Amino acid sequence: MRYPSLALLDEEKRLLWQLRTLGAQSRSTLATMLQISNSATTRLTKALIAHGLIEELPSEAALGRGRPTVPLRISPAGGYAFGLALYAGILEIAVVDYAGGVIALTSETIELSDPAGFARHVDRRIHDLTLEHRLLGQRLYGVGFSAPGPALSRDGNRWSIVRNLPGWQNAPLRDIFEQALQLPVWIENDATAAALAEYYLGGLIGRCTTAVVILLGHGVGAGIIHKGRLMRGETGSAGEIGMFYPGDLPRPTTLDLIATLRAAGCPVESLANFGAVIGGYEAVIDRWLDRAADQLLATINSAIAWFEPGAIRLMSPLPAAIMHSLADRLNRRDIIWGDHREESDAGRYAVKISPLGGAGAALGAALLPIHAAMTRN
Repeated sequence: MRYPSLALLDEEKRLLWQLRTLGAQSRSTLATMLQISNSATTRLTKALIAHGLIEELPSEAALGRGRPTVPLRISPAGGYAFGLALYAGILEIAVVDYAGGVIALTSETIELSDPAGFARHVDRRIHDLTLEHRLLGQRLYGVGFSAPGPALSRDGNRWSIVRNLPGWQNAPLRDIFEQALQLPVWIENDATAAALAEYYLGGLIGRCTTAVVILLGHGVGAGIIHKGRLMRGETGSAGEIGMFYPGDLPRPTTLDLIATLRAAGCPVESLANFGAVIGGYEAVIDRWLDRAADQLLATINSAIAWFEPGAIRLMSPLPAAIMHSLADRLNRRDIIWGDHREESDAGRYAVKISPLGGAGAALGAALLPIHAAMTRN
């Protein structure tokens, strides 16, 4: 059984966002924060509990006389959604619940095919994961796809997909996916999806007004999120920082590092065998990291000057040790942080590595349908 999408009132969305960003709260606290009456809060929370979107926690001990407070929180049982991300030879599928909890995160080697063939494969995997995790009968919000490339149309149906995915360029992806999956589909640039995951799951929600996430994947892109809203630009291509690095020249990307290793004689084929074959090529990787840090420095300084973010995070499917080495190099360079940014253990302000590793694009894609259901973004 697949529930119909919920048409929430703006007041209900505001209340949900309050719980999403600040955690469990009592009805009286919600009324104060939202500047609405207690009776209106009771009406809204009653409706949201009936929909299964929020739930009561055990009563807190009363301080003095009166009834104990009963905190409310976003309910994981409110539903779930799927997210898809394609990297070099790897398909990642994430399943998240309504509260943002990760139900499943799978990674598999995949033979690249046209969009229709890919959608048929995903349909089978969604069916398998739904059965495996006993999700039948729960509300399914839809499927998100993190597109490795910028949008070509304002409706987000056609995308300029990276060249190693033949048949994808300018294809009507949403139409193809929805026909195969028979589910609502959201498509977002992979770096923008990664920024959404970092905001929800990477420790930024509730404490950081503006954040920039730089994703080193097929290409290099940036996702920007401000006050819980994704900054997409006019056509969904905001953050296309890859234009700073011409495609026919070396670039700070996962595919570029693989190509650099191959040119040095390393038998790496894709991310699937990356860790097993790079031993002995540390000097090649070090040289690539030095160059990548030099290339990214100007981009990071530009982001700071334009957006004054509270945090800048780097994210990539590359091994964590490589990404931490890249961050160390960047933080030894002349980053123009102000005096109120993320502080490193050494006492200076720093670019940091996402705790989500390479899973951010898939997790962010899975969060797209849920995010859309509770915001007006």
